[in-house]
Amino acid sequence: MADRNRTGPDWEDARFFAALARHGSLSATARALGVNHATVARRVAAMEQALGEKLFERRPDGYALTAAGTRALEAADAMEKAARRLLRAQEERPLGGLVRIAATPSLADLYLVPRLAALAQRHPGIDIEIVSDRRLASLARREADIALRLGAPKDARGVDADVIARRLATLAFGYYGTADWRGRIAAGAAPVFVGFDEANAHLPEAAFLARHFPRARLAVRANTQSTQAIAARAGHGIALLPHFIAAEEGVLVAVPLVPLPPTRDLFLLTNRLSADDGAVRAVRDFLAELFHADAALFSGLDD
Repeated sequence: MADRNRTGPDWEDARFFAALARHGSLSATARALGVNHATVARRVAAMEQALGEKLFERRPDGYALTAAGTRALEAADAMEKAARRLLRAQEERPLGGLVRIAATPSLADLYLVPRLAALAQRHPGIDIEIVSDRRLASLARREADIALRLGAPKDARGVDADVIARRLATLAFGYYGTADWRGRIAAGAAPVFVGFDEANAHLPEAAFLARHFPRARLAVRANTQSTQAIAARAGHGIALLPHFIAAEEGVLVAVPLVPLPPTRDLFLLTNRLSADDGAVRAVRDFLAELFHADAALFSGLDD
């Protein structure tokens, strides 16, 4: 009757049993597993009760396996190996699905998109959607899985409370234009600028220009810095740009004007609820590697 009421062994009990067999004492096993020795003793007793056999002999120098314990250990080792194979199969399964990245238009167009082919080679099953807008996409409403935003998260408008933030890069700025404009400024000419339109006059770079060059003419106004860079390249005036935009344009040259605005930090934000998703984690890690490798491009220290 007792055998009929006996339940099968629990995997967790088997794990504790195998650990005690390896370490030989309750205290050593407890330290290895991060529990107390009473938990180890209880788990092993449950294993013995489930099997209906005594698995250990208590000796002065520790715990020794009985014949039944030796047989049980072979089975427990096989269970552990099977569990590791299942875990490896899960980890090695190709990642797939759609991951949405929110970024400013200039960062998306000039930096991200040209470099995402490397991500596709690494994870061909992951699809990417770029949410390129100055309106801050909501992570809480899943408008984006990953957001790249300037400024500390606590200061950024629209940042959801339950996010994980990681600083990616430090953006530094410079004045850029054609070689002709550089010569004219060197000769003492008054600068003419390319800048933001009225709808974006609140942005830090726009406010900085207005404060330090209040009488300067804005020959061309645009809502993105990538458009401003194109206008500067065409000779319309001088643009205040992050160094990475000028570097990606390739034709613009630095124009010796002061003062320069303070640097701004770029953060990678993910919602805590989706941060452990395999595809989101893979894209997040790829972006972290990418920005780390290009740190000098953003800081301008390679100029």
